[in-house]
Amino acid sequence: MSVTTLLLLLCIGLAAGFLSGLVGIGGGIIMVPALVFFLGLTQKQAQGTSLGVLVLPVVALAVWQYHKQGQINFNHVFLIAIAFITGGFLGSKLALSLSDDKMKKIFAVVLLLLSIKMLFFDKKKISTTVEPTKIQQSTSH
Repeated sequence: MSVTTLLLLLCIGLAAGFLSGLVGIGGGIIMVPALVFFLGLTQKQAQGTSLGVLVLPVVALAVWQYHKQGQINFNHVFLIAIAFITGGFLGSKLALSLSDDKMKKIFAVVLLLLSIKMLFFDKKKISTTVEPTKIQQSTSH
């Protein structure tokens, strides 16, 4: 591995991790395009690499930081996680059956649509706060 490749990988990881922790976005939004454009990986290789990277760091470190501040609703986490596992399995099966060119286009369209929605159609949420956890409530008295 060249020094340039090593530095690119570290920069991609730092940027993706920083943005994941800062605004809660999936690191794949940063990592996948960066791996494709800067390192020449195929769309599928970039997606697989991104998923492999996200497993431990996001779960172990970022979640812990939010948990310490009482900002995680574990009931929601559990329900979303069940659906996420199922969706991840089905999505990966579909992605691996499509061409890299088609996957790159699908990825770009998803990013574009999400960006447009956030920029122009973001509605106020019913509730933007998470109830403090019992641990936080018991330690704050």
